[in-house]
Parts: sequence; C-alpha cells; structure tokens
Amino acid sequence: MVKKVILNGVEIQVEEYEEEVVHQPNGEPLHKIRFAFKVRSDEYHDITTLLYQQTFDVSVPERDLNFRGTIQNYSTSVTNLYKKNQVGDFRLELIESI
Repeated sequence: MVKKVILNGVEIQVEEYEEEVVHQPNGEPLHKIRFAFKVRSDEYHDITTLLYQQTFDVSVPERDLNFRGTIQNYSTSVTNLYKKNQVGDFRLELIESI
C-alpha cells in the first residue's frame, strides 16, 4: 500500500490511494492518481500554499511513479484550519500534464 506522495519535494503521508491510466482521444496514456490525507492546523498554511501551485512534480516512491501532474479535483472537510489542534481531511486528484 502506498504511504506517501511527494509533490514538488514535499512529502505527504496518505491514508487512501488509487491510480489509473486514462487515455486521451488520440490514445496517449496519462497517469491519474487520487489520494486522501490529513492536514493538521499547524500544517494548513504550508499545504494550502503548496496546493495553490496547481501543477507539481509528482513522485510515488512505492510505485516507482514520477510525472508532472495538475490538480483535476480537490476537496477538504474544512475551509479554515487556523484554529489550533484541528485536523482536516483532504482529497486530491492529479492527472499527468502533457
């Protein structure tokens, strides 16, 4: 099972992970991954600042998978983790950039 995903050099500990290959209309295959992770209030600013970049160098070491990816879908259970000792559930879906 995948335990971490690295985005632009930032390691994220994941709780759920899925990957698939999708095909463009021309048949070219693209990697697509979905994962869920927890964000604590003390990490919130750094993680959201990272996610605002929208496109990343993606690495999944346990799968020997590396690609340039863009956010296709993103959700969180909370919109403000600035209150101390809170934890939010984040879900992120990335697709390989052409």
